Amino acid sequence: MKIMKKKTMNTLLLLTLISSLTLVGTGCSKKQITPPTSGDGSGGSSVNYPDTGSAEGTLDDTTNQKYGSFGDDDKSDAYKRQHGRSSPQFQPVFFDFDQSNIRKDMIQNIEANAKYMKSASESIVIEGNCDARGTNEYNLALGERRAINAKKYMVDLGVDGKRIRTVSYGEERPLFEGSDESNYQYNRRDDFVIE
Repeated sequence: MKIMKKKTMNTLLLLTLISSLTLVGTGCSKKQITPPTSGDGSGGSSVNYPDTGSAEGTLDDTTNQKYGSFGDDDKSDAYKRQHGRSSPQFQPVFFDFDQSNIRKDMIQNIEANAKYMKSASESIVIEGNCDARGTNEYNLALGERRAINAKKYMVDLGVDGKRIRTVSYGEERPLFEGSDESNYQYNRRDDFVIE
């Protein structure tokens, strides 16, 4: 009887150990990531980071503060809705909530920006921006994905990637301060700024 109890206890212990290891093993498995499709605007929020050899900007990068949005807040609301904080030669690209793929209705904007870049010699910075929803860290990463996706799209259209730098401002530099969708929709954007 004692031998039988001991065998049963050992079997139960072994089964419990195996079950625990199985749960831990499957619970910590990696999430499958689907890469974006190139060029058609339907790619989702995954990003293939291009290797262009160019330096990427950061929030602490103050070398180009004379460009872009630091001095553009005196523009009218109508101007900011149409141009964001992009240089006059460019059009901003707006995004859906929590998305980094280029929307179909924004393809014409990014194609116009690429067309200008192919005929000009300037370098630009693409500034990724988000609305105020989400954590600072999440929005910085989302802004980065948005800027990198726009850069990749422009490179796919024939623009030299060495002439494009990206930076993410996340939610730190909203175009409009309101906390509703009518303001948020303009804060979720990439600005294209000549350096």
